[in-house]
Amino acid sequence: MKRLFEDTLMKWKNNGMKKPLMVIGARQTGKTYTIEKFIFENFEEHLSFNIEKEERIRDIFEKSIDAEVIIKELELYIGKNIDLDKTVIFFDEIQESERLITSLKYFCESKLPFKIICAGSLLGVKLKRLKSSFPVGKVTIEYMYPLNFEEFLLATGKEMLRDKIKECYKTMTPLPDFAHEDALKLYRLYLCVGGMPEAVDNFVNNGLDIFKFDFKILSNIRESYVADMKKYVDNKSESVKIEKVYYSIPEQLAKENKNFQYSILEKNARGRKYRNPIEWLMASKLVLIANNVKRVEIPLKVFADENSFKLYLSDVGLLLNLSEIKYNEVLMDEDFIFKGVITENYVAQELIRQFPSLYYWTSDRDAEVDFLIHTNDGIIPIEVKSGINNKSKSLNVYIEYNKPKYAIRLSTRNFGFENNIKSIPLYATFCIKD
Repeated sequence: MKRLFEDTLMKWKNNGMKKPLMVIGARQTGKTYTIEKFIFENFEEHLSFNIEKEERIRDIFEKSIDAEVIIKELELYIGKNIDLDKTVIFFDEIQESERLITSLKYFCESKLPFKIICAGSLLGVKLKRLKSSFPVGKVTIEYMYPLNFEEFLLATGKEMLRDKIKECYKTMTPLPDFAHEDALKLYRLYLCVGGMPEAVDNFVNNGLDIFKFDFKILSNIRESYVADMKKYVDNKSESVKIEKVYYSIPEQLAKENKNFQYSILEKNARGRKYRNPIEWLMASKLVLIANNVKRVEIPLKVFADENSFKLYLSDVGLLLNLSEIKYNEVLMDEDFIFKGVITENYVAQELIRQFPSLYYWTSDRDAEVDFLIHTNDGIIPIEVKSGINNKSKSLNVYIEYNKPKYAIRLSTRNFGFENNIKSIPLYATFCIKD
């Protein structure tokens, strides 16, 4: 399965690999598979160690964090010398060893040609709670997410359609009607399957037949996330709060006002009580956060309200699974209120691949624009429509207030550019870059 993250790995290789590469992402997003495929294809020799399973490797780091001492111990462990010029070393599940994380500084500073890649399913959580010093400036950090729609097209053998979508986006010319309909059909299938590699693989292996797709895969992944909440959180009451936040997200997004409300969790609840659980979910990459911006200025981060935000799930397939939506309602493009929530969550997970943070805009006149992005053309508003409707009262208010160079409307309409608004089909969201 082709992953675009392979390009990130290749960039690290081409840049000399002096700094260890740390890959952060949620469980079952394909980190281990993608990294091991990359090192097998690009290095004469490679070593992989799972820190969670191999206690003796953890013990090596407990004894010393000196890079050269560690290599000697690893050579003794595997029973042969390591040719550092030809060998890349992959440490998986490194959240299990704080000493290993600390040792990355010394791998970076060593004069020996170390090539170190490491990854972890709850690594983001570990880094936030790291007791010892983090090797700031000595590590290259990259984030890996589930497959986006572009990767879904590649996985389903639709590379030519992907290329045509990118071409039409660049020229803002409509896709041929038959191709547009095919792309919309695949987009709706993606909403059902999502981007978790195991789910996509099952869908592909069943001939792209949604009726043969094993929906239990998504349930099992979701349950494994909940198990992690219980396993990796010391305080039981804290894990209960994390789970409560996670399961509340569909209801939060279904409200007319989609801003996260603590009262949904429990009566008279306050932000202070749930701040840590939300931060845990964000660090684990199980949820995505979008902050409200009322004053549109550069940089958006400075003018964002950290107390006014929305939470999305990291994968739209998991959202449908958690919400118990029947897939035929999505595939038949039936009109129901929650369809807008599904669409918005999909757009959020596409945009986070290209932009460091998510933002949305509200005004005192109750107008709201779903997303704001900072590009070379300035701050650009994005309105999300789940269907073909192009009425844009809120977008018009935004344009009147802020006068952007242009605006973007995502919907099921074909490509077009009219009244300074770019009409971009939802399936082409992956084309939007900074």
